[in-house]
Amino acid sequence: MMESVEKQTKRPHVVIVGAGFGGLACAQALGKSEIDVTVIDRRNHNLFQPLLYQVATAALSPADISEPIRRTLGRYPNIKVVMGEVTTVDQSRRTVGLKDGVSIPYDRLVLATGSDYNYFGHEDWQKHAPGLKSIHEARQIRHSLLLAFEKAERSEDEAEKRRLLTSVIIGGGPTGVEMAGAISELGRFMIARDFRSLRPDQLQVLLIEAGPRILASFPESLSQYAVDYLTRIGVDIRLNTPVEDVTPDGVAVGGALIPASCMVWGAGVKASPAAAWLGVPPGPGGRLQVASDLSVEGKSEIYALGDTALSTGEDGKPLPALAQVAKQQGTFLGKALKVNLLRGEPVPTFRFHNRGNTAVIGRNAAVFDFGSWQLKGRLAWLLWAIVHVYLLVNFEKRLLVSIQWIWRYATRQRGARIIDENAVAVDRPAADGQISN
Repeated sequence: MMESVEKQTKRPHVVIVGAGFGGLACAQALGKSEIDVTVIDRRNHNLFQPLLYQVATAALSPADISEPIRRTLGRYPNIKVVMGEVTTVDQSRRTVGLKDGVSIPYDRLVLATGSDYNYFGHEDWQKHAPGLKSIHEARQIRHSLLLAFEKAERSEDEAEKRRLLTSVIIGGGPTGVEMAGAISELGRFMIARDFRSLRPDQLQVLLIEAGPRILASFPESLSQYAVDYLTRIGVDIRLNTPVEDVTPDGVAVGGALIPASCMVWGAGVKASPAAAWLGVPPGPGGRLQVASDLSVEGKSEIYALGDTALSTGEDGKPLPALAQVAKQQGTFLGKALKVNLLRGEPVPTFRFHNRGNTAVIGRNAAVFDFGSWQLKGRLAWLLWAIVHVYLLVNFEKRLLVSIQWIWRYATRQRGARIIDENAVAVDRPAADGQISN
């Protein structure tokens, strides 16, 4: 009899794996409810990935775009945060297993594990050309970039100077375009103002794309605008140019090696291993096929969000791997699960409201695609800045980033140009959760 009463009074338990845009939004929507929530992430902080390129190019410091998960969710007494790495999901027992052997039970499981860069079978390239998915990778890129300028200033070999001042960005999507523009503007300003033995014409920034155009997910007119602007600020764009190899000395394309000191990967993403945890065949990009209520096909107690989920819009096309998609899905699912678990009502159909796709190209230059109409130039750049400040996790971050952007715009100065003389090597990973200026 006692056991029966306990079962009736036991609070439902939702486990959320991943504290990115989707996972965090889902947890906040479940906050201060009669539902116990456990958020699991292998890092102790959430990260605003769209601005990682600004950390990599010394415009912002890591602390400006990240915050401890416990601080974000600490005001919700029903939410527990666990720093750990999920390795298994036992669906019959309804538990998730962590790398350290701990098992955590769930009534509903939400997988919001994000994505990682896809090196298309060449995983060894990652140590030479990091992507932009973590603070550690952004700091690697910043370290390589700034140190190369210092070495070039001292070098008396013209060829070595050019190698040191050559950066190669692989992939012409939004990340690649943003990095190419930021590196070119940073380099030319630093050379003109701060370095006495370097000339702007020695700087070379290459943007390499295997396809026929950059920003392929945008309308062709916006893609061409990006090409024109990047070319004007000195970026060398090479289309229909697949990468053959990435080495410590540079990038091989067309049978020839391009000597370079800084290489950045932005040529495609793949989902987390969530499909393998569930023993289901992954969809395109490794994503989990989900139903209209965001539940994994055939698994009504398990849901997937953001880059982990292959969800379709009202037009039948897959929703893009964007922050706005993950955030909308997380808020929707959190509210729906609250009603589902406490009142027994079914989870309704998720409907995505497109608020536009955007990419910044450089100072006073960005593109916005709203579907039925487009925006480019200074106005798009201002709108991009407003949207990204709004999406930051709290008022403090919004204020800090806004002040720094205003100061940077007025002075062109980059405030995070610090080289750590004890920085770890590019091929040696730093500890999870390490945040530094």
